[in-house]
Amino acid sequence: MLNVPSQSFPAASSQQRVASGGRSKVPLKPGRSLMDWIRLTKSGKDLTGLKGRLFEITEEELKKHNKKDDCWICIRGLVYNVSPYMEYHPGGEDELMRAAGSDGTDLFDQVHRWVNYESMLKECLVGKMAVKLAAPQDYHEEKKVLNGMLPKSQVTDTLAKEGPVSPSYDWFQTDSIVTIIIYTKQKGMNLDSVIVDYQDVSFRAETIIKDYSYLIHMELFREIQENFSVRVANVGKVEIDLKKKEHTSWKHLGRALENHNSLTPRKDTGLYYRKCQLISKQDVTHDTKLFCLMLPPSSHLQVPIGQHVYLKLTIAGTEIVKPYTPVSHSLLSELMAPLLPNNKYIYFLIKIYPAGLFTPELDHLQIGDFVSVSSPEGNFKISQFQELEDLFLLAAGTGFTPMVKILNYALTNVPSLRKVKLMFFNKTEDDIIWRSQLENLAFKDKRYEVEFVLSAPTSEWSGKQGHISPALLSEFLKRSLDKSKVLICICGPTPFTEQGIRLLHDLSFSKDEIYSFTA
Repeated sequence: MLNVPSQSFPAASSQQRVASGGRSKVPLKPGRSLMDWIRLTKSGKDLTGLKGRLFEITEEELKKHNKKDDCWICIRGLVYNVSPYMEYHPGGEDELMRAAGSDGTDLFDQVHRWVNYESMLKECLVGKMAVKLAAPQDYHEEKKVLNGMLPKSQVTDTLAKEGPVSPSYDWFQTDSIVTIIIYTKQKGMNLDSVIVDYQDVSFRAETIIKDYSYLIHMELFREIQENFSVRVANVGKVEIDLKKKEHTSWKHLGRALENHNSLTPRKDTGLYYRKCQLISKQDVTHDTKLFCLMLPPSSHLQVPIGQHVYLKLTIAGTEIVKPYTPVSHSLLSELMAPLLPNNKYIYFLIKIYPAGLFTPELDHLQIGDFVSVSSPEGNFKISQFQELEDLFLLAAGTGFTPMVKILNYALTNVPSLRKVKLMFFNKTEDDIIWRSQLENLAFKDKRYEVEFVLSAPTSEWSGKQGHISPALLSEFLKRSLDKSKVLICICGPTPFTEQGIRLLHDLSFSKDEIYSFTA
C-alpha cells in the first residue's frame, strides 16, 4: 500500500499498492476471472485469429484494428489482439479501448506497469511493429572504462538539466577487496537508497537519487564472494566493498551490461526481482498471516518507509504479480530502541482470500520455498515528517500495513511530534490486526492513541461503530495546537480512501496535509 501522486499504481482492490488516484475495478461476468483467462490461454484456442502466424505490423495497419471485436494494441513494439481479453480485464473494456489501434505503452505504464503483460497476453501476440512508433532516447551508448571511471557520464544533457546532477563512479582494489565508489553529489542519501544484487556473475548496483535511478551493471572481471558491505556518507558518497574469491589483481572492473552507467527516471525503469526464501508464516488473525522472507546473501535491499514491493509467483504456467507493503516484524520490539537497518529479512502482513488466485498459492508455499521480490517503488518521502506535530492515520483492514513502519518511525525519530492517532476500521473484532500490540503501544507512549471502529460488531462491542463519516472524523482529527503542522495518512479499499479524502477536504484539510495509499 503506498501512495503516489502519479497514476502509475494499479490494482484497484489491492490495498497494498500506492497512488494518489485510484482506478475502479469493473464487475466481471461469471467465468471471467484471472484463472479463467489462464485456462483459456492454455486451451489451444487461436486467440489472435491469425492461425499462429506472426506479422510485421505497420502503423497504418495497427490503426485499422480499433473496435471492441477487433482491437489491436502495441506495447513496447509488440502488437497484441486484446479482443479475447476484453471481458477478462478487471479495469473494463473502456480502459482497453483507450489504446485501441495505437501504441498503448505510456497508458500501460501509467496504470499497471507492474503487470507481466508478456506472460498474460503471449497467446494474443499478432507480431511486432515494422517501425517503432516512438524512438526512445538512448542512454546506453557503450564507452570505454578508464581506471574504473567513464571519461564522461552517459546521462544526456537534457536529462541532467531536468534531473539531479549527473552521478559518476570509480573503483580501487587491495589484494582481497574491490571497492566501488558512487558519487551521487546529493546530500541526505541513506542505505535504503542503494540496492545491490550479485547474480550469475552479473553485478547490479542501483542508487535512487530523487525520482531517478542511477545504475551500475557489469559482468565483473573475476568472481566475488556473496556477502559484501554497503556504506553511505553524508556527502552522498556510496561505497560498496566486494570480497574477491581469489586474491589476484584485477586488470579492470568488468564488462558493461545493459543500461550500465545510466541515469533514468524511475518511472521508466523496469522491475528487477531477486528470489527470497520463505522463513516463517504466522497466523495473525483468522484470515491474515505474517510472512517472513529472507533476502539472498548476495543482495542488499532495504524498503523505504511508505514504499511497496511486488511479489511474483508462477501459477498455472503464468507469472502473477501482486504489490505489498513490507511491515516490521512487530510494533513493540521496534520501539524499544531506535530503528536499526535490517537488510536480511522482509515481513508482510497478507490477508488470504480462499477464492483468490494469488494469496492461496502464497499460503500453500512451504518453509524453504522461494518467492521473487522486486525492488521498492513508491513516492512517500520521510521529509514529510520534518517539524511534524500531529500525525493522524486512517486505516481499513489490511490498509493498516503502511501504517506499521510509519508509526514506528514517527514515534522514534520525530522529536517535534506531539500526537499520533490511529483510527482503525474493521468489520469485526476478529479482523483487527495486532490489536493487543496497538493497545500496549498506547500504554508505552502517551503521545499515541488508537480507536477501533467496527462495521459489523457483536452486541458485546462497546466501542465505535459504523463506516468512515464526517462525525467520526471531526471528533478524531483535533490538532494539538490551532496551527500545528499536521499529516493525515489514509489507506484501505478504494471506496474507503476516496470517501475519506472527500471528507478530509470538507473538513478544510489541504492537499499537502493528506497522503493517500490508494489501491
